[in-house]
Amino acid sequence: MHPFSYARPSDVMEAVGELTTEKSLDSAGAKFIAGGTNLIDLMKENVERPGRLVDINHLPLNTIEEIEDGGLRLDALVSNADTAYHPLVEQRYPLLSQTILAGASPQLRNMATNGGNLFQRTRCYYFYDTAMPCNKREPGQNAGPSGCGAIGGYNRIHAILGTTEGTEDGQSQCIATYPSDMAVALAALEAVIRVTGPNGERTIPIGEFHRLPGQEPQRDNTLEPGEIVTAIDLPAPRFVDNHMYLKLRDRASYAFALVSVAVGLEMEGDVVKDVRIALGGVAHKPWRKPEAEALLVGKTATKENFRPVADSLLEGAVGYGHNTFKIELAHRAIIRALGQAAKLEPTA
Repeated sequence: MHPFSYARPSDVMEAVGELTTEKSLDSAGAKFIAGGTNLIDLMKENVERPGRLVDINHLPLNTIEEIEDGGLRLDALVSNADTAYHPLVEQRYPLLSQTILAGASPQLRNMATNGGNLFQRTRCYYFYDTAMPCNKREPGQNAGPSGCGAIGGYNRIHAILGTTEGTEDGQSQCIATYPSDMAVALAALEAVIRVTGPNGERTIPIGEFHRLPGQEPQRDNTLEPGEIVTAIDLPAPRFVDNHMYLKLRDRASYAFALVSVAVGLEMEGDVVKDVRIALGGVAHKPWRKPEAEALLVGKTATKENFRPVADSLLEGAVGYGHNTFKIELAHRAIIRALGQAAKLEPTA
């Protein structure tokens, strides 16, 4: 682990200032740290080498409260465990509670924060192995490409949607996946991320917060330099009665998703009045496609009607050898999750 300096601000603007001070800019980069459940591992592996850590645990961002439109505001420093078990979250957003509890382990959920969860970095083997080429870790050296070891290597856990095989120089090649469970439910619930930076406060819809690799695979999100996430706003409650988070993984606990599906349905009898579907484990960000969801609105909840939705969601999916099985796995998972949300089949 490389040496670093340390700061502990007491308010949000002081924290923003710590990331934009000359001292931070002159170092090897500054990083916010809260629970540290991902960043510390990355530092130990020399994947992340911040020259300065800004400890934000003492900022006043640790409450969950109702907001005017009937929704909830989840402060960034509330732990994942406290969020999942909060009475208002369990009652009004059971999909989110269910999803959080499907992730990590109790020990990690007790440490990990809502804000930090949004910043999880990929678990791509080649990203963690500094001896291997990785456009996300080192997008280009001396004006040349770094490369993507996963595309021609062992890529069983990698992306099938939204990937970029790159331009002629190869700098945009990346098939990494985004690992968060929580963010998949937030995408289905259409949450809004509140951030503060040098230019003040702004909000970012969850669908615009994370990004596809494009020409900058090293960038996981759309935050501007110096910005900090302060809260996550959930809109007025929906999908309380008909929801499902289906996570398919190699073992029953403490494993990242090969494919996950978050579904929320509004039903009138057996007819779907509204639907939200988000996929995890298949792309560089939680994957949604509103035009696919629209195919189910006004239709009876049946497997026959679910199949075109799955087809549309997975349109353009590409396998790279070891991960090609994910395409069929995701198709079956979407149909199964919709059936479970509509209560056509048991969830166990």
